[in-house]
Amino acid sequence: MKPKFETLAIKSTENTFSDVNPVSIPIYLSSTYKRNANGTYNNDFVYSRNDNPNRQVIEKSIAKLENGRYAFAFSSGMSAVSAILQSLKTGDHVILPDDIYFTIKKLFNEVLKPWGLSYSQVDMTDLQALENAIKPNTAMIWVETPSNPQLKLSDIKAVSKLAHKNNALCVVDNTWLTPVFQNPLNFGADIVIHSTTKYFGGHSDVLGGAVVLDDEKIASKIKSIQQLNGAVPAPFDCWLIGRGIQTLHLRVSKQSENAFKLAKYLEKHPKVKQVNYPGLKSHPQHNLAINQQDNGFGAMLSILIDGTKEEAFKISTKLAYFTTATSLGGVESLVEHRQSVEGPDSLTPNNLLRISVGIEHIEDLIADWEQALN
Repeated sequence: MKPKFETLAIKSTENTFSDVNPVSIPIYLSSTYKRNANGTYNNDFVYSRNDNPNRQVIEKSIAKLENGRYAFAFSSGMSAVSAILQSLKTGDHVILPDDIYFTIKKLFNEVLKPWGLSYSQVDMTDLQALENAIKPNTAMIWVETPSNPQLKLSDIKAVSKLAHKNNALCVVDNTWLTPVFQNPLNFGADIVIHSTTKYFGGHSDVLGGAVVLDDEKIASKIKSIQQLNGAVPAPFDCWLIGRGIQTLHLRVSKQSENAFKLAKYLEKHPKVKQVNYPGLKSHPQHNLAINQQDNGFGAMLSILIDGTKEEAFKISTKLAYFTTATSLGGVESLVEHRQSVEGPDSLTPNNLLRISVGIEHIEDLIADWEQALN
C-alpha cells in the first residue's frame, strides 16, 4: 500500500547512507536514535543529551591532546567549571587564585555558597601562602596558569604535590595555553579544564567547555553530572570545535609568535609601565615558563598603561586592528579594559589592558599600537 503524502514526506527523507565514508565528519543533528529489533542501539547512541557522534569525536580528541583517559564536553566553559565543582560535597573548601577569572568567583558567591561550598583566595605564586591556606576540609586547589588577566604562573608540579599531600585535588585551567604549549596532567594535576570557546574553536563563533582527567571514579561523577544536568554542546557546536582543533597548532603557534614580538615592542614603549608576558625575561617567573611550557609562551598578554583608567580605555578605542571586545583565542586580535568588564569588585589594576593576539601580520599590529599610544 502506497503511503499518503504526509507519511511519505517523513519516510522518504530517512537516512539511507550508512555505507558512505565522507572525509569531513557530517553533523549529526538527530536528537534521538533508532533502536534495533533486539533492543540494542548502534554504537550505544540513544539520545543526544547522553552522547552523539560529534560530541564523541571532540571528547576523544581533547583527551588525546591532553594525554588524558577521559574527556567530557560541555555547552560552555562555565558549565564545565560548574560540573567540576558540583562533584564536591557540602562542607568542602576550595582554594582559588587571588586573580581568578571573575565569573568563577561570582559562581561561588551567588550559587555555590548556599550549597555549603566555601572558598578562599591566595597568591598561587607563593607556595608557603598556599600551604597556609589549606584547611582540614580543603578538597580542591584551583589553578590558572597563566592567570587571568595578570599572567601569574603557578608551579603545577609543586601545587599538585601540595594538594595530594593534603588529600585534595588539583584542577588546572589550561584555556590560555592549550595542550600545544602545556599539559598539566603530565605535571601531576588531577583535572584539566578548557573553555573550548577560545582557542579550540578559534573563530569566535561557538561556545563550549571541556573537562579532562585520568581517574575513573571522578570521571564517572563528571559524566553523570554532564548527562543529568544536560549542559552539553549541540552537534553543530561540536562540529565547529572539531574543525577548530584541526588548525589549533597552526593558529596558536602563529598567535604566540605574534604575541612575543608585540610584548617585546610594548615593553620598550615609554607609555607602557609594565608588560605581563611569561616569554619576557622581565617576567618574574620566566624560568618556570621555560620549564613548564613547551614550544611557546601563549598568545595572551596584558599591559599597564603609564596613566589613568580613562587614558588606558581611550588607547584601547584608538586601535584599528584590535577589536575592543571581551573573550580571547580567535583568529582576530582583541583588546579589553579588563576592570570595567569585571565590575566594582574587580582587583584588576584600572590601567590594565588585556590583549588577545591574532594571526594578522605582526608589522600591522605593532604599527597599530604605535599610532594608538602616540
